[in-house]
Amino acid sequence: MTNDASNWTATPTLSGDHVALEPLQPAHADGLRAALDDGELSRLWYTNVPAPTQVDDYIAAALDMQAQGTAQSFVVRDGDGTIVGSTRFYDLDATVPRVQIGYTWYAPRVQRSGLNTEAKLLLLTHAFEALGCICVGFETSWFNHASRTAIARLGAKQDGVLRSHRRHADGSVRDTVVFSIIGSEWPAVKRNLMHKLQSNKGERGRD
Repeated sequence: MTNDASNWTATPTLSGDHVALEPLQPAHADGLRAALDDGELSRLWYTNVPAPTQVDDYIAAALDMQAQGTAQSFVVRDGDGTIVGSTRFYDLDATVPRVQIGYTWYAPRVQRSGLNTEAKLLLLTHAFEALGCICVGFETSWFNHASRTAIARLGAKQDGVLRSHRRHADGSVRDTVVFSIIGSEWPAVKRNLMHKLQSNKGERGRD
């Protein structure tokens, strides 16, 4: 494992068989709007997915976090190169070292697919093996049962629930469910994610 200081300031490009993660740029706005389609994802009140009309502001806010050194933001492309969503590292803390993975959303057609499994494998590999993290965290709303299930399926453990921790996009109070993967768990988590991808080869990575 390494902990090169430059890795904490430069957003990497991460690529696999089913997915590529590129540093988010304003030029990605049209692709993100197309991935959001009719805005159905943004109508889930317990998520922070932008509406198509909010994409420019969403990108600007993400890049502002990046400029402050607290996040690394990505656009997500499928195996054909089409933009299908976004994700990011946030709450970067090189002194621990630790990061959170979140702000993740995908076009409906690639949800619950091997694309997400491989994207998380790429992000976790970078976090543990390039950044040298001892812990990677995940947070989601108590009401986001799909996200809670997906995080647990990665191999993350639930640490607890932070009551009245934040607010949802609609202003309602959010209880946050906190998960993490620690360094000693990473080899087994990595092996499991790689096994899932290999087992589902030929089915476009359905998991």
